[in-house]
Amino acid sequence: MDFDDTWHPATHPSGAVLPAVLALAETLPSRPSGLDLLLAFNIGIEVQGRLMRFSTEAYNIPERFHPPSVVGVMGSAAASAKLLGLSPTQCTHALAIAASSAGAPLANAATQTKPLHIGNAACRGLEAAQLAQIGLEGNPAILDCGFGVYYKDYSPSKFVDSSSSGFKWILEDQNVAVKSIPAHLGMHWVVDAALAARRKLEKTAANFDLCQIRHITLRVPPSKYINCPLPDTEHQARHSFQFNACSALLDNKVTVDSFSEAQLKRPALRELLSKVTLETPEDNHPSFDKMYCDIEIETHQGVVTAKCDTFYGHWRKPLSHKDLVDKFSVNASSVLSTEGVEGVIDVIDNIEKVGECSILNAYLTMTSTPHQQLYRKRNI
Repeated sequence: MDFDDTWHPATHPSGAVLPAVLALAETLPSRPSGLDLLLAFNIGIEVQGRLMRFSTEAYNIPERFHPPSVVGVMGSAAASAKLLGLSPTQCTHALAIAASSAGAPLANAATQTKPLHIGNAACRGLEAAQLAQIGLEGNPAILDCGFGVYYKDYSPSKFVDSSSSGFKWILEDQNVAVKSIPAHLGMHWVVDAALAARRKLEKTAANFDLCQIRHITLRVPPSKYINCPLPDTEHQARHSFQFNACSALLDNKVTVDSFSEAQLKRPALRELLSKVTLETPEDNHPSFDKMYCDIEIETHQGVVTAKCDTFYGHWRKPLSHKDLVDKFSVNASSVLSTEGVEGVIDVIDNIEKVGECSILNAYLTMTSTPHQQLYRKRNI
């Protein structure tokens, strides 16, 4: 659904790591504590962040490779190696083995295969750690010479020793962005700007009719794979500046249901899409830390403009804990029972005090019945 958290430099850090450590924890003879799980998870995130910081190119919206497929598999391998208790030498080989499974073309973005990239990264990283554990070896210098194929300006430097006083987790300085809509992160700027413009239109006329819109100009950063003027599928719609702006204008919101086939094929939406032009100003950089969206709407009565440079959920403007929990509850309740949803929330809130992390998996398997799922969907 493209709901993954997003980091800077650009990747989805959690999706490749969390499934690996949850699955691996269930197989170990001595079950890890919540703190053990949290430490392994953070190591998986840390390795991704450090690798990407060796490249300036990695800071921008990607052009060639999907980042979770490149650094995600390395994070999965590192996190799994920590849980398995591998030696430093074995950890080196785990990363080398994982690197041979890295990389997926961005051409598969906006398709059903895109989420498979993260699934493969989680799987192959875990497998790499297990292979290193039984003796498989790779190039021990893989991080020094192997990643230039993915990032043209890759220039590694020595990692800070985690036992030194100067060590600091990257997450302490660079938080993630949490999405409120199931779409590419760039869509959040567009949706916020479009909603602000709609509010201005409503103030100009009590019963403003969207049919009065003559033209819409979106000023966004250059990025080919999220410039999709007329999306035909939900996956293309999740990667379309134009679709998300028009959906926000039409419905005064963008939700999970906005990407359904029925919503996608609406004549009113298609009509509005035909009026959209995209512009890419030179000062609008393809970076989740610097980009913005300007929207200009020309009507029969005049011109309305709005701008978003930081959406709600961005690391500069993070979701409140309540809104984060509410988002999880709404999504998780489509598959988990009430006890399962509430149990997961409680365990996560107290993860450092949990004696055995298997309790988390226990709650994650408390699925609701099809009847309960249908009831919740109707009431959501």
